[in-house]
Amino acid sequence: MKNAVGREIPDALLTDGKEVYRGKYHKDGQYFRKAGPRVRRAERPQASKVVASIRAACEKCGARNGMTVSFHHAFRNGDYVTSMVMKVLVEEMGLKDLTVATTSLGSAQDLLADYIEQGKIVGIQSSGVRGRIGEVISAGKLKTSAIIRSHGGRPRAIETGELAIDISFIAASAADDYGNANGTGGKNNCGTLGYAVADARYADHVVVVTDTLVPFPNSPAPIAAIDVDYVVVVDEIGDPEKIGTKEARVTEDPRNLMMAENCAKIIAATPYFKDGFSFQTGVGGPSLAVNRYLETYMRERGIVMGFALGGMGGNICDLMDKGLVRRLLDTQDFDTKAIEHLAAHPDKHLEISTSEYANPANKGAYVNKLDFVVLAALEVDTDFNVNVLTGSDGVLRGAPGGHPDTAAGSKCCIIVTPLVRGRMATVCKRVVTVTTPGDCVDVVVTDYGIAVNPMRADLIACLDAAGIAHTTIEALQEKAYGLVGTPDELEWEDRVIAVLEARDGTILDVVRKIKPLRL
Repeated sequence: MKNAVGREIPDALLTDGKEVYRGKYHKDGQYFRKAGPRVRRAERPQASKVVASIRAACEKCGARNGMTVSFHHAFRNGDYVTSMVMKVLVEEMGLKDLTVATTSLGSAQDLLADYIEQGKIVGIQSSGVRGRIGEVISAGKLKTSAIIRSHGGRPRAIETGELAIDISFIAASAADDYGNANGTGGKNNCGTLGYAVADARYADHVVVVTDTLVPFPNSPAPIAAIDVDYVVVVDEIGDPEKIGTKEARVTEDPRNLMMAENCAKIIAATPYFKDGFSFQTGVGGPSLAVNRYLETYMRERGIVMGFALGGMGGNICDLMDKGLVRRLLDTQDFDTKAIEHLAAHPDKHLEISTSEYANPANKGAYVNKLDFVVLAALEVDTDFNVNVLTGSDGVLRGAPGGHPDTAAGSKCCIIVTPLVRGRMATVCKRVVTVTTPGDCVDVVVTDYGIAVNPMRADLIACLDAAGIAHTTIEALQEKAYGLVGTPDELEWEDRVIAVLEARDGTILDVVRKIKPLRL
């Protein structure tokens, strides 16, 4: 069956009430009953929840074959806990047929690729897949189709019971012996633990893994003791220096800076740019660089940003320190500067869960209060659909993250991307995988021009009034192909190696196994 973005979805996936994507507000007004975790009828008094080892915690939680375990990725490439726990489950306890449901996967979890190849891990549910894990899944070595959800779609699936977690392992920078945990106050800080809140509240068992035990009561505690079964103290939970990936660094490339400056001009030309406006940037360097140009416009007009949302970096913290931002709403922290700012100024930050941030099925997702979001892309097509998941070779190497959530919720979603990368056209006729539907995208900014979605006649009028030149998305695509040539069509096998859910739980796209090259 074809969905609203023209993708053919196999009938075999449309079971148990699953539907194809029908538009960003198709589920608006529908209700569901929240699922609930297992709870004790009564609990005996206890002095401490600390147990001797990860294995001891696993045994007490009834770890078994076929279960689903979850993790968060606030430490990004510096995470130690996921591999540490999986090594205990697979190599020490000999468990198999496991599903790993984590907020994202990257090079820090490369060990899991071995367990996929060995058939020990049979399911992956994540908001992103990079590195060797993406390669082995793309090669068809995972027994089941991976399920990819946005940062808002993941807590929605947890709360509805679609994603049922047996044991959640939460890396915490500091925790007390009763389980109150946070991402600051330890020797290895990761910032907010917003990724892990839904897991803590809904998993059947919750184990906090920390390398810094502090006196009771640890506060503030986004992970509350009432949700925690056991606490394990280890030597190191992660390396904070590896949180700031190269993608999350502000660019100094002149081409990228030009695109960032054009994004700021567009923002300043809209009626939403006024005192108290709200803003979010993605992880990409050009996206982050927009902040420096916004500062000039804010000072010229004497306005202040009401709040910045989502992943926080040092650059947005600098704007706050200059008196240009009133509040920072952190669901993750991109670098050590933002983490230190959160610890030093807790009154200026609000730690929020991913459900509060972007869950389309709750009654007040903060993305719906966004005026502007500036996001990166691997590809954009002539229908304004965006791909941030698969490379031009069809291999899983990215993450929807909060991309589709913020695009759908904001008043103005701007995609910033170079027209070509190397010999590949970024603006194309058809993206490899749709991760953000075109009906959520308003403007595309490239180094060769700007295109506005025809559905946004109001924004076209704003740009015209400001004298900002723009063209059509088709013209940008033709220019890209003129520079690097028309790309060859990828050849796919029938097997679906990953299912991409829209944020409302419907099926947005599928990723099939690539046919091997004929030499």
